[in-house]
Amino acid sequence: MRVLVTGGAGFIGSHLCDALVKRGDHVFVLDDLSTGRFENIEHLDTLTCVIDTTMNQEIVRDLVRDVDVVYHLAATVGVQLVIERPVHTIVNNIRGTEVVLEEACRYRRKLLLTSTSEVYGKGTREIFNENDDRVLGPTHRRRWAYAASKAIDEFLALAYWHEKRHPVVIARLFNTVGPRQTGRYGMVIPNLVGQALDGHPLTVFGDGKQSRCFTYVGDVVPALIQLMDRSEVNGEVYNIGSNHSVTIKQLAQQIISQSGSSAKIRYIPYDEAYGPGFEDMQHRAPCLEKIGKAIGYIPRTSLEEILDSVINEFQEKST
Repeated sequence: MRVLVTGGAGFIGSHLCDALVKRGDHVFVLDDLSTGRFENIEHLDTLTCVIDTTMNQEIVRDLVRDVDVVYHLAATVGVQLVIERPVHTIVNNIRGTEVVLEEACRYRRKLLLTSTSEVYGKGTREIFNENDDRVLGPTHRRRWAYAASKAIDEFLALAYWHEKRHPVVIARLFNTVGPRQTGRYGMVIPNLVGQALDGHPLTVFGDGKQSRCFTYVGDVVPALIQLMDRSEVNGEVYNIGSNHSVTIKQLAQQIISQSGSSAKIRYIPYDEAYGPGFEDMQHRAPCLEKIGKAIGYIPRTSLEEILDSVINEFQEKST
């Protein structure tokens, strides 16, 4: 197949490109390299990379016309970047998705949209189901701009399905992690691993009791491909994540142990890290029943294995 991956030079996108090229597809990547890195994909031979933005409709049109399917991963990500650049976050996420959907519909190319567990907002449930109500904070708190923008992306994609019967499927990702992920914009595991290996205090925001489920990118990518390959999932939303929950304090302790570091944990108030009024979710874990029934998805990689892969990557780069 001929496949377009927007955001294909990013962390998840580059792993997706690896898998698609391995199975024999010719992959086209559209990435502005704002958070992605060309070095993530330069090893792939049967790949064409266009360095531009999804808001360039002429470029998007030319690419979509020449492919069979579209994976739309391009988005502004990372809490730090969302806080610092709220205008860019909102415009890039919403307008970029609007352009990609419009051109995918023009040429009737199936589109997979990667969304985020952030759309559930600050709901108090322990485990989130795809049909749960969403609870977001007030508009003057920039932290919720990303969640709102990705929710609009979902609404728009599903509107194309219901109004135009254009084939779309949405994957809500829960804290995908692994090699190639950068800590530049607030991603917790690469930040903590880097600090541990450098012997610096591991910075944990708040009291560290907030919990997350970390999912290995190697488990996520095959699920994305299966969703694209199946027509019966069109018009649906699926959680993709892990069912193993860990507090950020426990995560930091495990990283110290597995890396053999003697570093300590330093707790930083949210206000100091992100400014006054920052809100976070206490728990965020996915219900995986729907994705399990659809494609037999089971997260197979343990947190210990995930951390080993990230620690090994850091150590290899340092040498």
